[in-house]
Amino acid sequence: MAKALELPAPSGSAPSKEGSLRWLLTLGLLTLLSAAIGGGFGLVMVSGIEKQVEEKYKALPHKAEVVSPYTGNVAVKKLAPVVTNLAGSETDWVRIEASIVYQPGGDHNPDILVAEARQDMLSYIRTMSLAQIQGPSGLLHLREDLNERARLRSKGAIRELVLETLIVQ
Repeated sequence: MAKALELPAPSGSAPSKEGSLRWLLTLGLLTLLSAAIGGGFGLVMVSGIEKQVEEKYKALPHKAEVVSPYTGNVAVKKLAPVVTNLAGSETDWVRIEASIVYQPGGDHNPDILVAEARQDMLSYIRTMSLAQIQGPSGLLHLREDLNERARLRSKGAIRELVLETLIVQ
């Protein structure tokens, strides 16, 4: 039989496998070491921040209870629905139902307060466009503007104008 030729093993093949294994082990150890150091540093930072927050929280004066703005002598009166078109459009209509929270007594007649608030709300809504009342921020701005106008019109007798429904068609 013919003898097969055997090639000599390349020099350094065993040491290259051993060297790459050492590099992988070194890389793994360094990764674990950096993760442990990073985790420890994070825990130290979190505990330090928690202590600072607790110290600042303890230094703040604590409020006992929140007092409702509707305590005391207040009454509620419903306004007649306001139906009008919006500015610049004959097809966009708005219907608003609202109530006023006011201080009874004094020199203000509640029926006159209701009529003035309704008239002012109607004139204000007629100046608005559909884009101004769209979305949550538009509704919030409308509510704030109507409240401010009602307070100014009544010279402080109306505490708040409460929007019950708003329908845009």
